[in-house]
Amino acid sequence: MEEIRNKVKDSGLIQLDLADFKPRVEIAGIDLAERLWQGLILREKDFREWIRENDWDHYIGKAVYIHCSADAIIPTWAFMLVGSQLVGKADHITVGSRHDLERELISKGIHELDLTTFTDGRIIIKGCSDVASPDFAMTELLKVLQPVAKSIMYGEPCSTVPLFKRK
Repeated sequence: MEEIRNKVKDSGLIQLDLADFKPRVEIAGIDLAERLWQGLILREKDFREWIRENDWDHYIGKAVYIHCSADAIIPTWAFMLVGSQLVGKADHITVGSRHDLERELISKGIHELDLTTFTDGRIIIKGCSDVASPDFAMTELLKVLQPVAKSIMYGEPCSTVPLFKRK
């Protein structure tokens, strides 16, 4: 009887799963709508008092997105003032939605890849993954890997779609 072999493993294909780039840090949001006077405007005096009294240590080691869920005009300095309290505490800060933050974290993870592992590699980017904006993440991964890869495919080893092949 012949030994069972994993032909995919023996093929030298490098499989990448987008789930590996899913943010592993705790995510927190700060909604400036909660700071609006009568749900309409931001009063600087009240806002600065909240800035002074808020426990910013709550955000240590977290990725934080700052946004406003209300349809209100928030001055730029308000976002900056909140951000200034998070610098040195939060691991990552962005102004925008949770989705925006997750995209930034995925992009950061992709750009931190050790490309020597993929030099002249035949890479398969797995198709099914539970990440924010998989189309964005896959394209970002392609942009980073294409300059070093021999070929890049999409899908599973049994059924791939060729995306790039160095000539």
